Amino acid sequence: MDLTGKAALVTGGGVGSGRAIALALARRGCSVAVNYAKSRREAEATARQAEGAGVKALAVEADVRDDARVRTMVADVVAELGRLDVLVNNAGVTRFIDHSDMESVSDEAWDFIFDTNVRGTFYCTRAARDALRADGGGVVINLSSIAGVYAMGSSVPYCASKAAINNMTVSLARALAPEIRVNAVAPGYIDTRWWQDRDNYEAIKEMAVMSTPLQKVCAPEDVADVTLGLIGADMITGQIVVVDGGMGIGGGLPGARR
Repeated sequence: MDLTGKAALVTGGGVGSGRAIALALARRGCSVAVNYAKSRREAEATARQAEGAGVKALAVEADVRDDARVRTMVADVVAELGRLDVLVNNAGVTRFIDHSDMESVSDEAWDFIFDTNVRGTFYCTRAARDALRADGGGVVINLSSIAGVYAMGSSVPYCASKAAINNMTVSLARALAPEIRVNAVAPGYIDTRWWQDRDNYEAIKEMAVMSTPLQKVCAPEDVADVTLGLIGADMITGQIVVVDGGMGIGGGLPGARR
């Protein structure tokens, strides 16, 4: 797929799946804005690597929970890149709380997770709407999770937030058609720093592999491949594509895991 002359904004694009998506877009000729809230160094490094593919790239700071800042970010990206054709809503957070430990789920956890995952996705899509329409139509890809499909995840609020993203994907696909297509990618376990920094990383990964029919877990590049496929699929909108190696049909991880 040739995206030469196009431009994309990837939220949370400095690390993990966001980074893989940003670089995959750049390799196909797409200029890219790499959003970050805290990971400035990583976002700037991703932008520099994207520039190595011969495209224009920049790192741009914004907390997706802040509607005003999001609107400014989109305006800055359009001013810098000249247009906006693709929005990837990748920024997301969680809290690790066993599903049975309901008393540990605070209002703060609900607000933090929903404000980032759900409101942030909506704020970015709303802010980008006019720019995405301006050059004949664009694409929105929301990064969801199998947590929103099978209710297996790091916490109940996290699962609920991803289910909300799935529902909102369909609503936005209707609302923004026919000019803008909206789809979601729902990965299972992804082997990224998010897991690698945990003390029980090796044990969790082994359980993930053993519970997956394909006997392997997602790499960020797997998520990027499906994201790029949906960007290029002109007849697909309002869909949630699960990318988990069959984890959901295989029973998934024991207990409350992502």
